[in-house]
Amino acid sequence: MECGRSDVHTHSICTLECDASEIFMTTQKIDWKAVGRRLRELRGFDTKQADFARQFGISQGQLSRYEKGKSEVGAAVLLRISSRFGKSMEWLLTGKE
Repeated sequence: MECGRSDVHTHSICTLECDASEIFMTTQKIDWKAVGRRLRELRGFDTKQADFARQFGISQGQLSRYEKGKSEVGAAVLLRISSRFGKSMEWLLTGKE
């Protein structure tokens, strides 16, 4: 990728600067309430919050906050849930496959 900056002396720095601006331009807001609804969908009606939360190393209270959209779900928890259910992290965050 060509950055067009003459003051950057290595290609890797130029690429990082260009890539960072592209990432910034494509960033979208995450609807944490919708993420919570997807977590609730995965948990199902037969599993208690405490049991579900224990599987992923979080407290029942924290899962409750996630499901209500009152707290952002960290990457490590998202990864554990995505791996367990065979869902992509993109689906967990956006609902898109």
